[in-house]
Amino acid sequence: MTPIEKTSQLPTAIGMVLKSAFPQLLVGNHQGFIGAEDKAGVLIRVELNAPGARSPDGRKAHTLLVSLKAMVPSGSDAFDACDLASQLMDLALDNRWGLPSDQCDVPTSMIAAPFGRNGVETDYDTWIVSFTQTLYIDRALLDDPTGKALFSRGWDVLNIDDPDQYRPLQE
Repeated sequence: MTPIEKTSQLPTAIGMVLKSAFPQLLVGNHQGFIGAEDKAGVLIRVELNAPGARSPDGRKAHTLLVSLKAMVPSGSDAFDACDLASQLMDLALDNRWGLPSDQCDVPTSMIAAPFGRNGVETDYDTWIVSFTQTLYIDRALLDDPTGKALFSRGWDVLNIDDPDQYRPLQE
């Protein structure tokens, strides 16, 4: 698996998995849906990117709020979009989208709801599946460039960023 270098790899990976699972649907971002409002599809959006707690190995965390907008054409059977949202939830549950497990947590806080237009009217032909997923980007802090594990006693170190104040672990 390719290491994650930037947050945009998550929606790209989600898109690849969705296209494989639902080849009959239009899958993509907002640019792919221009002029395709009346086609069945899944619009992938990142709604929020917030800092998260670092991984156990010290990687920086980005917690992304992802939404999958499940749309069916007008005139479809009642609750077809709800059924599609349920299928998306089943697929997303415990899915790391082919990304490395040490850099991508499973989705959390998953919920699906019909899309509300303008805060008044509800569109039952469109449902939104939302979840948060945390990515751990950058190299691990534990990776020392010399490849040797280093240590120090806290009271001996005046500057924690000075590698000369650390000693190799004795074997």
